[in-house]
Amino acid sequence: MGQGVAAQWSSNLWWRRQAAGGLTMDTNKGSCSENPGMARRAPKVTVIVPHYHDLAGLALCLAALDRQTYPRQDFEIVVGDNNSPEGEAAVARVIAGRARLVIVREKGAGPARNGAVAAAHGEVLAFTDSDCQPERDWLAEGVAALGAYDFVGGRVKVLVDDANCMTPAEAFERVFAFDFKNYILKKGFTGSGNLFCSRAMFETVGGFRAVVSEDVDWSFRARRMGFRLGYAPEAVLGHPARRTWPDLLQKWRKTNFETYSLITERRGGKWWWFVRSLALPASAIVHTPRVLLSRELRTVEQRLAATSALFRLRWWRFLDAMRLLSPPKP
Repeated sequence: MGQGVAAQWSSNLWWRRQAAGGLTMDTNKGSCSENPGMARRAPKVTVIVPHYHDLAGLALCLAALDRQTYPRQDFEIVVGDNNSPEGEAAVARVIAGRARLVIVREKGAGPARNGAVAAAHGEVLAFTDSDCQPERDWLAEGVAALGAYDFVGGRVKVLVDDANCMTPAEAFERVFAFDFKNYILKKGFTGSGNLFCSRAMFETVGGFRAVVSEDVDWSFRARRMGFRLGYAPEAVLGHPARRTWPDLLQKWRKTNFETYSLITERRGGKWWWFVRSLALPASAIVHTPRVLLSRELRTVEQRLAATSALFRLRWWRFLDAMRLLSPPKP
């Protein structure tokens, strides 16, 4: 799809009309007003929340969505539960009428999102994750950013319980995790935990795939069709840092596998994966100044802990990458 066709998808939507002088929103009061002679409305939004086996996180996420400044009558929430072991009734009790619940039995966050989208009624889709905590203006800012781009990603803050007493994993994540600005402006994709697009665009691009890095794959497919990606720094949500080394390994084992699966779909992908992986140990040296100069860390001890985790993790990722290239023989 060419650039002109991509732009056409959003030319008739509310945010284009707003730019011409229609509806305005007071994000401090969570109310809307209309300019004289321009009867416009805020677009109907569906917030998509995939969930699996994290009822406490889901409760916090829904509580944060309850506090949004976007008019409550203009957005709905759909939770796509990935067949959590607690059972449908337990998930429904946590939701407590604040969202519609869809059970998705196909494994993976991507299929869970797709299942929730299938039940959505909104013109606009706002994606987050059940362990995320959107700030009050997250929804309003994300929707407003669609006035300039076809799909956008917001900013993610890394949350810790005590910024004065962080584990090495937390210190590492405060510096390196969820760098959406870098993902969007330099790498050309946005994470699916903070993503906004129109329903029409999503249906054109198609759903998230399983097994591969679904947000990278989806963003690249959208950009190849001519859709424009933008960064919305005021669309902010929080995500808890991983606290322990096993938590970090669980994240990166999944990330490595999904990235490997995506890269090796292409011709010569295994060779590119090999070359890319060789740089991992040395990249820790390159990124050490980022730790030492980071404003996210407060003490020398935190900087040393984060640096140690950086070197340890890059070596682990290198070894895991080589393992993926040489799977055990049956």
